[in-house]
Amino acid sequence: MEHDWQRYIDNAVAWAHAALGSTAYTTRCLAFVEDAYERSNEVEVFGGDSARESAELYAAHESSGEPPRGAFVFYDNTGELLGTRQNWGHVGLSLGDGLVIHAWDRVRLDSYLAVQDLAGPPGWDSPRLVGWTPVERIFEGSRPRVWVGDAAEAAERMARERFGEAKR
Repeated sequence: MEHDWQRYIDNAVAWAHAALGSTAYTTRCLAFVEDAYERSNEVEVFGGDSARESAELYAAHESSGEPPRGAFVFYDNTGELLGTRQNWGHVGLSLGDGLVIHAWDRVRLDSYLAVQDLAGPPGWDSPRLVGWTPVERIFEGSRPRVWVGDAAEAAERMARERFGEAKR
């Protein structure tokens, strides 16, 4: 599969920008950044089951400094979910120029460093930057896929199935 990285990044960034303000991805930060690439480029990427697991799989700790446009930017983020307190992680999509778009309480824009200042729900620690992963690494093992249905509706449905009606 030949890749046009700039086109993939541009598509993902445009898709993510269109979701600004949406609450459909609350508790689904990994689904948000994956959907940005997958839905806008008709591909399927394969990370972990949580942002923390994906950070480990992608070796995000090996990349430091300002993340390039299109990179996944990973954070440690510990709190209780489904009765388990652990590091679930957090992830956003780099827009370049030090900005990241990510799903927190809503889809929002922040400086990639300022994400660490966000207050989480009660019992959650503030995120701590781990590092970033370039688009080329995210696409390793990817495959073409045509997605059907609305991504935000699918994310909300998946959140209800996983977490019940209450979202963090």
